[in-house]
Amino acid sequence: MEKSIPQTVLITGASSGYGKATADFFLEHGWNVVATMRQPNAEIFSAASDRLKVLPLDVTSADSIDSAVAGAIAAFGAIDVLVNNAGIGVVGAFEATPMSTVREVFETNTFGVMAMTQALLPHFRERRSGVVVNVTSSVTLAPMPLAAAYTASKTAIEGFTGSLAFELEAFHVKVKLVEPGYGPTTRFASNGGKRMEGLIPEAYASFAAPIFAAFAKPAAVTTEADVAETVWRAANDQTGQLRFPAGADAVALAKRK
Repeated sequence: MEKSIPQTVLITGASSGYGKATADFFLEHGWNVVATMRQPNAEIFSAASDRLKVLPLDVTSADSIDSAVAGAIAAFGAIDVLVNNAGIGVVGAFEATPMSTVREVFETNTFGVMAMTQALLPHFRERRSGVVVNVTSSVTLAPMPLAAAYTASKTAIEGFTGSLAFELEAFHVKVKLVEPGYGPTTRFASNGGKRMEGLIPEAYASFAAPIFAAFAKPAAVTTEADVAETVWRAANDQTGQLRFPAGADAVALAKRK
């Protein structure tokens, strides 16, 4: 009996949080994993594996994307699933948010996702097989104050994904959305700390205070494991479902919507 060939997933933003948890989950389930990150570090994974390839990737750089895709295909022969997880955050009053920061957020969260997807579509189309999983956010399910720029960057991907799913159906390529809720154990806040300095001016302080207090004591949250399991379900889904909320809070918001 021939030994089955493992499928391969390429995950962006796999150095921590949802991306790393997703990489671990797919490895545990026997897949080949291409874990990409700006500064590659294979030591973050618990054990070395011939099914794991860690590659450098900056989703805002066309050359970096081309190099990572070529390296992934060279390592495992083909890519079956692309998980667009890399993203950056910004929280603050939109009035005080520099347009340079807005553009920075869109470059990663929106254009980076589009560029990665476009880079892999010829590979998927020619094989007449493949899945693109775009990780957005529960801010697309219900409005959240002080997150206008971030919400816009993620909502753009929701529209992009829905349209692309129809566009690629004829080539047997699937496109899915995973919508995580609030993940306080991730590096979302710490990674964006410098970017968010000074974005709550005095005029907004009394408005922002109860919002931040509520975030400090959330009724429900999303864990890294929630997202990893949901990405797995989306990548293996055969029902045609487009949206997959991840985490108790996101699931509750999706039901209300």
